[in-house]
This record gives sequence, C-alpha cells and structure tokens, in this order.
Amino acid sequence: MSAKSVMDYLDKSKYEVVPLGITKEGRWLARGDPMKELQALARDHAPRTASRDPGRELVADHRELVPGVERTGIPHVDVVFPVLHGPFGEDGTVQGLLELADIPYVGAGVLGSALAMDKIAMKAVFRAEGIPVADYLPIKRWDWESNPTAVVERIEEHVGYPCFVKPANLGSSVGITKVREAGELPDALRTAARYDRKLLVEVAINAREIECSVLGNDHPAASLPGEVIPKREFYDYVAKYFDEQTQLVIPADLTGDKTAEIQDWAVRAFLALDLAGMARADFFLAKDSGRVYVNELNSIPGFTHASMYPKLWEASGLPYPELLDRLIELALERHSDMSRRSVSYEAGNE
Repeated sequence: MSAKSVMDYLDKSKYEVVPLGITKEGRWLARGDPMKELQALARDHAPRTASRDPGRELVADHRELVPGVERTGIPHVDVVFPVLHGPFGEDGTVQGLLELADIPYVGAGVLGSALAMDKIAMKAVFRAEGIPVADYLPIKRWDWESNPTAVVERIEEHVGYPCFVKPANLGSSVGITKVREAGELPDALRTAARYDRKLLVEVAINAREIECSVLGNDHPAASLPGEVIPKREFYDYVAKYFDEQTQLVIPADLTGDKTAEIQDWAVRAFLALDLAGMARADFFLAKDSGRVYVNELNSIPGFTHASMYPKLWEASGLPYPELLDRLIELALERHSDMSRRSVSYEAGNE
C-alpha cells in the first residue's frame, strides 16, 4: 500500500518509475508488473519461514540493479526509494546491497537502519545519549527456552506487571503482547520468540501515544506532533491497519512547551541513531507525570497518503508530492557527500 501510494504521487513529468519487488523468499522481480505478482503471492496463504534461496538467483538479480551492466531488462537506476517494512528491507540489508552497487537511495544508511530495527540496540544508544526510554529487559530466545523459570523471575524482579513483550527486530506491532499478570507471560514470550532470537520486555506506561516526523540528513527538522488514539487496548497490528475507529489527531493537543520538547527529542534521537532522510519518532507521554519517553524511531515509516508520517508533514506545510521530492533530493545529497570518501591510500599524500 505504501509503495503504490509513493508511485502514484511521484511527479511523472520528473520521474520514470521502475518498480522492483522482492518476494519473502528473497527473489527480486524486475520485469513485468511486480506489484501484481506480489499481490498474487500474498493471496497464497502457504506458510513461509525465514529460509531463503542461497545466493545464486539473488546475485543475478543484484547485478541487474548495477548501472552499466548489460543483459538487464530495466533502465539505468538513478535513485532507489525503498518502501519496505521489517527485516530484509528496513534493517540495513537492502541498504548494504545498494551501497555495494553505489546507487543513491532514500532513507537511512546501513548502521542507522540496523539500529532503528533492533529495539534493544536502539534503546541502548538512547540511554547512552541521555534520551529517556521506559525501563526494559533484553532476553535471548535461547535463555528463555533453556531456563524459562529463571527468565520469568528476572522479568518479575526487573520489570514487573503490566508489561509488553516484543520481538527485538520487527515492525507493525507484530508479535507484541501486553501482559497483565504472571499467567500470561509464557505465551507472550513464546509468541515473540516465533519472530526473533532477541526479545524485549518493557514496562507498560499509562500514556498517550504521540508521533513526530523527522526529515533531513545532518540538520534534520521535526514536524508538528500528532496523537494516535486506538480503540483497542494498545496500538497493535489490527489498530494500525484495519480498525477504522483508530483516531489520528493532527496536530496533537499539546502545550507549546511540550510540542517543542517532543520535537527536540525526535531530532536528538534521529541524530543519535545516525539516521538520514526520514524517520517517524514514536513517544509515550505519561498521563500521570507528563514525562516524555522515546519508544522507537521507524526509519521507513508507513507511507500511504493517509499514514501519519506524510500527514504530519502536510499539517506542517509540506504536501505529499513535495515531501517525495525532498526525500529524493536528500538521497542524492547524501550519496554525493558519501562519495567524497577516499577509498585509496597512498603514503605521503595525506
């Protein structure tokens, strides 16, 4: 949905759109209509795991992206706009491929993408930078499966109830469970362990959910904040994508000082993770104390015309088509800056 929206709103007088699809098995679709083929694959409900074809087909398709390589059926690619969510797209893997191919691309680089994807690494960086986060405990799947009693005791000692149990590397609230009492904890840990080897257990804060969009490279700017008000108990997958009763309040009902504080934390968190281009910063605003906590930053946020990231910029004076233009400009700007690096060394010529 995000990819289709981006393609629909790109100015066709400026851009020739070359759609590229990637299946869950890692096969790249570079010819015909990748969107239709991916939609057909999505209708196939056969279960899929993380197992992927070892290399050969991916390498062939990777070469097709490289400018100047013959035998490709697609035009020269000037800039790539990754519209991918979760592992194998938002986590630095595709970004690394594009770095190797020396192709400009929208959004964060390898390090920033990987940090923003891994909730445990991200929160460790935030703590080191003095950015406020909720109390949390990292758990390895191996530890949980080998000694569940000890893991439960650690969680109860350091986090308590209610709490949230999450896979460390995922998005869209997949695999997240709110745990209210001890009896619910084992199932929550098993659910999260389906999706990752690293699990995050975090204290549940009675809070408003505030979001703020960030745009830029080395000198980013923050949009007006917005508020998400789900009708479900928390902003889970269903609330994000299917529940029409979920309210997006733009701008959020905040004082001027609290708005400025959230914008400041959004920019500081963006820079701490070495992000680029875009990110949506998600916050908890505690209802009792008014304290702000940074929950996470999404390096490739939802990008339909109705998604929070573009809607916040629209409310801040930057319409969707102009936002796309700006993101492409930032991608080319970052690539130009990165190209200044010397990749050769000759002694005496410093």
